[in-house]
Amino acid sequence: MKKVLSTGAIFISALLLVGCGDTDSNSERVLPSSPTENQVTEKPITDLPPDKSPVTVAFMPDVHFHDVYGTFEGNAFAGLMNGKSGQPAMIRTMYAQLTSTRLFNENYFAFLAALDDAAQRGIKLIALPGDFSDDGQPIHMRGLKKVLDEYSQRYGIEFFAAPGNHDPNVPFERPGGKSDFLGEEGKEQRIYSKGAAECQGYSEAWAIIDAGYELPTVCTEDIRELGYKGVTAALADHGFMPKASYLYWETPYSNYSTAAYQLDTARQQADWQYRQYEICAEGTGGSYKKSGYTHCLQVPDASYLVEPIPGVWLLAIDANVYIPTSSASDADPANPKNFSGSGNAGYNRMLTHKTHVIEWIKTVTQRAKEQNKQLITFSHFPMTEFYNGASDDIEALFGTGSFQMARRPAEDTAHALAQAGIKVHVGGHMHFNDTGVRKYDDGFLVNIQAPSMAAYVPAYKLLTLTSESAIEVETVRLSQVPRFDELFEHYQMEHQHLAAQGSAKLWNADILAAKDYHEFNNIYLSELTRLRFLPSEWPCEMREMLFSMSGRDMLILSQLDTEVTLAQLQANPALSPVTTLAKCTTASPQAPLSATAETITADWERAQTKAASLAKANHLKLDDFASWSGFDLATDFYRLANAGDLALDDITPERIGQYSVLADALANTQVTIHFADKKVLDENSVSQVFQNRFGALFTILRKLGTSLPPSDHFMINLEQHEVSNLSDKTGFVE
Repeated sequence: MKKVLSTGAIFISALLLVGCGDTDSNSERVLPSSPTENQVTEKPITDLPPDKSPVTVAFMPDVHFHDVYGTFEGNAFAGLMNGKSGQPAMIRTMYAQLTSTRLFNENYFAFLAALDDAAQRGIKLIALPGDFSDDGQPIHMRGLKKVLDEYSQRYGIEFFAAPGNHDPNVPFERPGGKSDFLGEEGKEQRIYSKGAAECQGYSEAWAIIDAGYELPTVCTEDIRELGYKGVTAALADHGFMPKASYLYWETPYSNYSTAAYQLDTARQQADWQYRQYEICAEGTGGSYKKSGYTHCLQVPDASYLVEPIPGVWLLAIDANVYIPTSSASDADPANPKNFSGSGNAGYNRMLTHKTHVIEWIKTVTQRAKEQNKQLITFSHFPMTEFYNGASDDIEALFGTGSFQMARRPAEDTAHALAQAGIKVHVGGHMHFNDTGVRKYDDGFLVNIQAPSMAAYVPAYKLLTLTSESAIEVETVRLSQVPRFDELFEHYQMEHQHLAAQGSAKLWNADILAAKDYHEFNNIYLSELTRLRFLPSEWPCEMREMLFSMSGRDMLILSQLDTEVTLAQLQANPALSPVTTLAKCTTASPQAPLSATAETITADWERAQTKAASLAKANHLKLDDFASWSGFDLATDFYRLANAGDLALDDITPERIGQYSVLADALANTQVTIHFADKKVLDENSVSQVFQNRFGALFTILRKLGTSLPPSDHFMINLEQHEVSNLSDKTGFVE
């Protein structure tokens, strides 16, 4: 039987070594009322050295902090007075959230809840692996700094930030803003900074410009996008600069050793004039520059190594790679237009364009081994594939580059990082909960994709160094978030406004009835699937089938054997319960043959009989499959793709079992279909199209739904190169 620790028992040594913060029970923060969702399982520690105790580090990537109660300088935009808080709210629209892979507003409350939970556990070390801000805007950076400073002072927590692609969007400052803030009467409010196309022709610090929209455009410098200089200055005390409480700190550009470490020297060499490197369009500059390299510019790099407590090294890698564009000019090297964004670059480009950082990492891993330091690496970007080995299948079905596949690290990249000596890495960026394990003759790498609290499933990771060779990884869900519904009154006005307009942006108001943050995120993912994922990522014929079928129909179609073509079905739509796919097909050269009602009806009835027998053989009834729709399947697909093991709390074992039956039924179908101009030819039979497309889909679903390697609660054995599951979750049975 598992024994549950009290919420403060998990962290011992860091509490003693770093110092206790103020844990006054009269704190203004609202702490979670119960640790039910965040329980920690006690494990016996048998090989821990006598002079060391377990150390826990929390990892919270992709916070995307948006200060919902931030104030613009000069009160350029007063916000919306909130009836619960009594403060003016400065938020994005619900429609903007439901069509984005991240929340903009409620994650503010989720971050506070996560910090309260961590403080309640006694955790003193928290890493922020990138996208701690949402575009690095002054108003949000001020709010984030205030929160981090407060928790540092009150609880003695040390924060360690590594930049993501949404912190500096490009290396240097540039105009910013959005068109979808929420304004008066539920209308969209445009807010931009000087220099944006929407904010021209004024000399004051801020302006209100009537540009013919529902509401005048607000122009304020508080919404510009800060580059490295502004972002890192705001968080200088949270990892980016050395300070007295650190036992050691260095960058790839430092020239001192651990034995000769002095704080004054570290501070001098931490100056940004020394933390620059040359990058060219073709690869790394400086001593790595090759003949013919072009558009070479100097760019900041925020990587650092820190020893916050004795024996523990945290390696924060700045994995942003901003490649100079073909129009880059050294006449104005700080021009943000000189650079492409870093979102799709990641470690594939780190190897080619930041070679010097990779070489530095090799020295860090070697020194950690020599000096007996426990090294944990973190950065914003993944180091391994993140779809449980289904990436090639996904691209084959949905198209090259689909499902953020441009962000997938190549296998050679993962191997090179393992060769560099990295064993355990925590990443973000994808908003996924996933574990990638790579074993090589010359390296072992565990890539932990930590989920975002601004997406489904909202959570963060705990890494407990239980011994020199073992790390326990646990996922803390944020199901109960105080104040998560505080902004709902403003969304009500937005919904009423959209409904009155008959707008295509009208969203499902059920989300405003969510009873907790977990349910809120479930509905958010469902709406994101409906409003964004299905229209933009799924082939037309699959999308049409999904919206017209139940699971019962799918099981019958898996057994259907018919010569009736899509053209025949479209010419006689009353012949079958299967939807016509006229909008998704293109005509074949020959005219469609006629089909009789008896033909398709007889074929369908035979398939129905076979499907019923198949269900019975699996101790089910055919009608059991009618309890879920094609849209339910699509939403579950994204649940598993995004959350891995965590999604199994939201998909019933009964439905997983039915998905398994369908996966097995379609596993051996060797069916090809014919296309012309990327559209399905209508000469394909009805059964061919379903079995080809959905056979591939269920193959992917099975891979996404496996609980191996585990991603919820597991142990990493660094000596044996093994990852063992500590959770009782089981997904698809192989």
